[in-house]
Amino acid sequence: MEIEKYSAGNIPRRRFFEMSIRGGLLIASAPALLTQLTSCGGSAKDSGEFGMDKAVLDRVIARALANGGDFADVYLENRVSRQIIMEESQFRGGLYGISRGAGVRVISGNKTGYAYTDEITEKKLLHAAGVASFIARGGAGTTPVNVSAASRESWVTVEVPLHEVSDDRRIEMMKRADQAAKDYDPRIRMALIEYNDEVRSRIIANSEGLFLEDELPLLFFVVQVMGDDGTSRHMARERVSFHSGFEMFENVSPETVARNASREAIAMLDAGDAPAGIMDVVMQNGWGGVLVHEAVGHPLEADNIAKETGAFTGKMGQKVANECFTMIDDGTLPNFRGTINFDDEGTPAQRNVLIENGVLKGFMTDILSAKQLSMKRTGNGRRESFRYIPIPRMTNTFIAEGRDDPGDILASTKKGIYVQSLSGGSVNPVTGVFNFTCREAYLIENGKKTKPIRGATLIGSCMDVISNIDAVGNDLDFGPGICGKGQSAEVTAGQPTVRIRGINVGGSRA
Repeated sequence: MEIEKYSAGNIPRRRFFEMSIRGGLLIASAPALLTQLTSCGGSAKDSGEFGMDKAVLDRVIARALANGGDFADVYLENRVSRQIIMEESQFRGGLYGISRGAGVRVISGNKTGYAYTDEITEKKLLHAAGVASFIARGGAGTTPVNVSAASRESWVTVEVPLHEVSDDRRIEMMKRADQAAKDYDPRIRMALIEYNDEVRSRIIANSEGLFLEDELPLLFFVVQVMGDDGTSRHMARERVSFHSGFEMFENVSPETVARNASREAIAMLDAGDAPAGIMDVVMQNGWGGVLVHEAVGHPLEADNIAKETGAFTGKMGQKVANECFTMIDDGTLPNFRGTINFDDEGTPAQRNVLIENGVLKGFMTDILSAKQLSMKRTGNGRRESFRYIPIPRMTNTFIAEGRDDPGDILASTKKGIYVQSLSGGSVNPVTGVFNFTCREAYLIENGKKTKPIRGATLIGSCMDVISNIDAVGNDLDFGPGICGKGQSAEVTAGQPTVRIRGINVGGSRA
C-alpha cells in the first residue's frame, strides 16, 4: 500500500509561483517593478461577484443528484493574489494573479464524484454536475432542498481592506524590513523579503438547502536572512501571517520580523555539531507546535480513522498521552492564519478538543468522514482551491497552556537539547512516525541553555512523544505555516514550552 506523507513548513518561493500560475491570470514584473506593479489596481470587491443566482444553483444540485447520491454541493471561488519579492535590497519580481472557478461534488455512500470548471456559467456548472453525477452514480438518491441564505459567526475582522492599499505601502513595509536586517549586524550579508496577500471570495451551496458566502483576506510576510562571518553561514527566517487587513503591520512591525530573523542568523554562526542519541528535549513555545501538528494532528484527521489506518484508530476514550497533555484544534481564534468562519463545506468553525488530560476525545471531520464514523461535523473540511475536493484538515492546532514555569522546566533538565525553532517535518499517518529538522537548537547543560548546535533531527512516533511530555509551560504562543496533504492549507501551530523525556535525536557529530 502506498503511504502518503504529510508535511508542514514554510512555503518555498517556487511553490508559491506554481500555485499562483495554475489556472489563473498572472502578471509578472521584474526590473520595472516599482513603476509597473503599482499600476495593477485589482479590487477584490470588484472581481469577487459571481453573478450566480440561487435558482441556477438549485438546478446544478438537482443535476448532480440525477443519478443517485446522498449529498451534493457546489463551491464557487474567486481569488485575487499578489506577491512581491525583494532580494539583496533589489526588487526581483512581482506576481498579480486572479484565479476563478467552481467545483461540483456528489457523495454516494463511500463514493465521491467531483468535477470543476474554470468558467462560472450555468452551462459549465451543469456540465460539471453531470460529470460528478456519473462518477458517483448509484444508490437510492435524495431530493435536494432549495437553497436559502444562511449566516455564520465571523472570526475575521478587517480595518484596512487590502484592495484599498497602494503597492507603494506594501513596498514600504519591505524596505523597512530590509533596512532593519542590514542594521542588525554587519554579518548579515543578505536578506530576502517576500510580501504575499490574497482575498478569497467563495459561495457554498448544497443539497441540504445551505447557501453561504464570505470573503477572507490573508497576509503572509516572510523575512529570510543569511549570517556570514567568513567561516560559517546560517540562513534564518521569520514569518507573520494573519487573516486581516493591512493593519497587521501595526500589530507586528516589519522591523520586528526582520530583527527576529537576524538574531537567529547571528546566534547560529557559532554552532557546533549536534550530538546524537536518546536525550531530553525542551521545546520553546510557538512554532515548535508544528511537531504535534505533524506527529499527532494528522493521525487525528478522520479520513485516516475512517480507513482504519490511523495511529489512533480504536482508541477513542482511552488514555493516549501524559495527563499534562491537552491538544486542541480551534478555527475560531480571531484573525489567525488557520481561522475560518466556516469550512469549505459550510460547517461553522469550532473549538475541538482532541486530547484532554491525556485522554482521546475527538477527531477532525469533514462531511464524508463524519458520515462514515457516525460523528458530528467539526468544521475541518478544507480545500486548497476549487480544483480540489474538501478533506479533513487542521486549522489552528496547539498544545493547551499548562501550569509549569518555563524557567523551571529548563532548570530541572540537567542535560539535553533546547529546540528554539524547527524547519518543518513529515509524518507517516499510519504509523505516526515523524522526523523534524531543528533550525535553531542549543545544548542544555546543568539546567542551562549553552552552546548552539546544528544538524539536530528529532525522530520518533506520535504515541511515544505525547506519552513522554512531562512538563507543559504557561507561555502558549503560535506560529504560521503551510500544511501539505496532497493539497496545501494555511494553518497555525502552537504550544507552550514543553519537555519531552527521551526522544531520539539524530546529530551531526561523528
